[in-house]
Amino acid sequence: MKSFKEIISQAQNKIPGIAAAPGIVIGKAYLFTKEKIEISKAPITDIDEAIKNLNEALAQSKKELQKIFQIAKEKMDDTRAGIFEAHLMILDDPVLLNTIIERIKKEKVQPEFIVADEISKYQELMIISNESYMKERAQDIEDIKNRIIRNLQKKRLHSKIEDGVIVVSETLTPADTLLFSKHNSLGFVTDHGGLTSHAAIISRSLNIPAVVGTHNATQIIEDGRIIIVDGFHGYVFYEPTQEQINFYSEKQKRLVELQKGLEEYKDKEAITSDGKKISVEANVDVSGEIDIVISSGANGIGLYRSEQILDELGEFPNEEEQTTIYSKLASRMYPLFCTIRAFDIGGDKFRFQDYKEPNPFLGLRGIRFLLENETLFRTQVRAILRASNHKNIRLMLPMVSTIDEIWRSKKIIDECKKELRKDKIEFDNKIKIGIMIEVPSAAVMAKDFASEVDFFSIGTNDLIQYLMAVDRGNDLVADLYQEFSPVVVRTIHHIVQGAKEFNTPVSLCGEMAADTLAIPLLVGLGLDSLSMSPATILYAKRIINSFSYKKAKAMAEECLTFKTQHEIEERIKKFFEENKITRTRNII
Repeated sequence: MKSFKEIISQAQNKIPGIAAAPGIVIGKAYLFTKEKIEISKAPITDIDEAIKNLNEALAQSKKELQKIFQIAKEKMDDTRAGIFEAHLMILDDPVLLNTIIERIKKEKVQPEFIVADEISKYQELMIISNESYMKERAQDIEDIKNRIIRNLQKKRLHSKIEDGVIVVSETLTPADTLLFSKHNSLGFVTDHGGLTSHAAIISRSLNIPAVVGTHNATQIIEDGRIIIVDGFHGYVFYEPTQEQINFYSEKQKRLVELQKGLEEYKDKEAITSDGKKISVEANVDVSGEIDIVISSGANGIGLYRSEQILDELGEFPNEEEQTTIYSKLASRMYPLFCTIRAFDIGGDKFRFQDYKEPNPFLGLRGIRFLLENETLFRTQVRAILRASNHKNIRLMLPMVSTIDEIWRSKKIIDECKKELRKDKIEFDNKIKIGIMIEVPSAAVMAKDFASEVDFFSIGTNDLIQYLMAVDRGNDLVADLYQEFSPVVVRTIHHIVQGAKEFNTPVSLCGEMAADTLAIPLLVGLGLDSLSMSPATILYAKRIINSFSYKKAKAMAEECLTFKTQHEIEERIKKFFEENKITRTRNII
């Protein structure tokens, strides 16, 4: 069978989107189109009758939302069900309702026009906001607005939805998502929306795979045709080939097998059978993923990629904006910690349009860029410090290659602390400062660097690339990108040993941590924590609880003597068999 990479690269029938809710589903598409509401601005003669109709419409809307709220409480936890409680509160907003009533009296036009116009003002303020979260909330309010107008017009929604279909729509409101779930919908695909949309959050809560933000899925997918939704990677396949169906059917079978009994690990710690605890943490790109992190049972956020904020906004946010973002992150995660990596800019990440380098991977990226743009770096450091008053934030420096970069960074951090003290702004004075180990020079100097910082995080994606001198995105040399190469395994061991001399904790946050085949080896090499995609956390916990550290350490020591990747892989597979662990690799 072909690999996932081959399936994706060769597919001409894929629609890319945002992976909003993990899972794989193959099924019939149902194109959901909402009836467009026509709004009348006709004059009225009986104001009392118009206000009476408004109150009846509000009461009916409230009744509908209360019913949805009850369904939500049955299907989801109270926090997520609270989405609908917030909608009910809007219907009771005295300022909004009084404004609508006063306008009806003054302008003497149909209440539906006043309702649409007044609520649209709220939406416009949200849409022009720089925060994607606020833009998503505008869609929620659209549902409330249309619900009131529909009830004013004495219309009822009549949807004949088949059970067991994949809903494809331009957008989905939280209510749509929940009601479709009552019809056992298999998955959701939308043209618009993002990770922070309530429809996406509800999909994750209900474990219904979803891909959002496809832009044009409704224009490409035909009603009633078979499609494949990959909610792990954010792809939709229309008119799938037999090869694609076979590939994803096999993935589904493996997922079903692996998910048996996984829920019990949500509240369990990852502890080997002989008592060694491993902290299993989450990698996070955007704040909208926090719900997944919490539901996954993660021990915290091991990597928050702050540069994703730049991709979302298209510009550098100021200190106040960053402080708000990081404060929300820390509050949502409390008492669990979150590790915020300073902007990792350059290489294959966020770039300036007017800034070009002949070889960006070996150029001004990571901490090099930040030290060259000190004002930008200071702004982010101050924002992180200001958000740290819960004492659950850690700051991590990207792509450190020299000890001088650590010294210069620490000096800037200390100066930012002095400024905040002078301004009498509270912050965590003992905030932990760590570094990414992702270039060979940092790996070689691990022992010296360990004496300067509070923790290490090994970024295997770049480390392997630089160790092997291979571009992992280049098909011509992709086979040389070997995470089980003796060079990689021995380098990780060297980093861990150097760190241990100063009791500096070591995490690993690259894709290698999410490769379930690698987990016993990494634990055996002495790593304290693994940070990975939230979707992999429960699998990782189950694997760690299935073997002893003593045996994993012995296996790792054996692997350190091997000369080829093949030997190391075979030894790990044998370890899985010896310990009767379900042998999985790259689950998704």
